[in-house]
Amino acid sequence: MTTFRQLRFLAALDEVLNFSQAAGLCNVTQSTFSTGIKELEDGLGVQVAERTRQSVSMTPVGADLAARAREILASVADLEDHAACEAGTGGSLLRMGVIPTVGPFVLPRALPLVRERLPGLQISLREELTDPLLDALIAGRLDMVLMALPHAIPAQIETMFLFEDNYHLATHLDHPLANSGVVEGEDLKDRRLLLLDRGHCLQRHALSAFPEALLSEDQSFAATSLPTLAAMVEEDLGITLLPDLAIAAGAVNGHRLSLAPLRGARPRDVVIAWRKSSARSEIFARIGACLTEARDRLFAESALDS
Repeated sequence: MTTFRQLRFLAALDEVLNFSQAAGLCNVTQSTFSTGIKELEDGLGVQVAERTRQSVSMTPVGADLAARAREILASVADLEDHAACEAGTGGSLLRMGVIPTVGPFVLPRALPLVRERLPGLQISLREELTDPLLDALIAGRLDMVLMALPHAIPAQIETMFLFEDNYHLATHLDHPLANSGVVEGEDLKDRRLLLLDRGHCLQRHALSAFPEALLSEDQSFAATSLPTLAAMVEEDLGITLLPDLAIAAGAVNGHRLSLAPLRGARPRDVVIAWRKSSARSEIFARIGACLTEARDRLFAESALDS
């Protein structure tokens, strides 16, 4: 008989295509994980993955079964949430995923509000890029995700808008655009931007800030974090767009940069996301309100608001 544990193993393997990493996601040893996958294949009579020394790939039937496994696991998680809500506990643990270009800047102010207004609720945080977080949300390993749009949202996911996050242009102090007041899309034509790695949704968002300007990326360098971007700009290695949320939270403090507001830029929308089948939407909305309030307080105290 197929077990829920085997379904978790299958979904994890399909997500990362690596036995060692998938075992880590499931908090088991690699030998235990491999045995579980083998038992699943023997029980179902099909091969779910092809494994070589260099790579792992899902078979067509394995990929299909993994998608079905994610639906089953998510349904079980939502069933447990529903039971907890009916019992009046609301679920004591909430597993929350956050993207690195939003979470670190708003959560330190939001979590005290959550503890005050939702006593007894424990939040487990996972910081990761958007696509892996959405995969984990669909699979039932996460309950809610803090992320930014635009981004493709699967049909089974609900989102709630929290706030817009615009950008400032960051340049070296001696750059021609430094201290120029307000910058417009026309000013950025034919200028290449230093950006984050392609896995970060902010990389796509920054390039689409001025659709008519057809912004381009300086592909000679890709940063893994916003402070790294700021350091590269400070060394006069290029220019970049930094989100206002990060600036207000002090991500560029200590860096000697020129920051200019952008007129007419398309902002990113910060949202929370959860499965439509979840019974905890009211709790998610209350957490969303705390996140929005934390953002408003941050900007009220920031120089960006003056």
